[in-house]
Amino acid sequence: MSVIVITGVDGFVGRHVVDAVIAAGHVPWGIARQPIADPELRSRLDAVATADLRKEWPPDFFGDAVIHLAGLAAVGPSFAAPQSYIESNSAMVTHLCEALLDADRSDVHVVGISSGSVYDTRHRHVVDESAATSPTSPYVVSKLLVETQLAYYRGRGLRTTIARPFNHIGPGQSPGFLVPDLTRRLRAGSVGDALTVGNLEARRDYTDVRDVARAYVNLALLPDAAPIYNIASGASHSGREVLELVCAALGRAVPLTRTDPSLVRPNDPADVVGDATLLRSTGWRPTTGLQQSIEDFVTSAAR
Repeated sequence: MSVIVITGVDGFVGRHVVDAVIAAGHVPWGIARQPIADPELRSRLDAVATADLRKEWPPDFFGDAVIHLAGLAAVGPSFAAPQSYIESNSAMVTHLCEALLDADRSDVHVVGISSGSVYDTRHRHVVDESAATSPTSPYVVSKLLVETQLAYYRGRGLRTTIARPFNHIGPGQSPGFLVPDLTRRLRAGSVGDALTVGNLEARRDYTDVRDVARAYVNLALLPDAAPIYNIASGASHSGREVLELVCAALGRAVPLTRTDPSLVRPNDPADVVGDATLLRSTGWRPTTGLQQSIEDFVTSAAR
């Protein structure tokens, strides 16, 4: 039985990682920036630390592995706060890895969460871990910096693995992402109103957050993990397909749409598919399809 530390434990993904750790028969410890207000989440954690990881790592809080989720995680807002994304996401990795070096804990496996957004998809829309990267947003710049840090500390003798998840969705996701935003706008509007949207023709690779959480736990427990793993379903779906599934889950007709240029991201690729062959070789498979993910989100958002 291993102790797995989860940073950002009270976030969208962190809560699902706690479930995955427990389901795998291991012990979850959590780190959150603020005291955890949710008693149900707190009751599932064997230990909790409150810390601003941009400033320090809590003393002697390592376990056997760390799944490092904490950080600024949305692409869109990063354009308005580029330096904040770069400094915050980088500082957390520095404090974690320097604390491990100082404590002589090279046995701890660090799974650092990057993103499938780091890939250059201008000429190749199906990407494996060998594909070129491209700094298309301040968010991506911060993730590439974090990856470089993790590679540096791997060279210093720490056990570090980079996970590159592609888009993930499911119950508990917060506003600022496609499914929650479409759901909110549809519920707020009246039947017959045109729906304001971004680029619904862009195609993305969506994986259910519970499958992503299982992947993180599987990687954390691997004795000889590779440096980088994609986490992806291997198929892409357009924003319009997502809209249709959200409408079906809400029991509503698909409305007319109106594109708001301010919702269209610069450098947005047309089609992105992640090749997770390497991760699949470890035994991981996605188990929840897009329709079920969206239905589960809509149900959770109604509570």
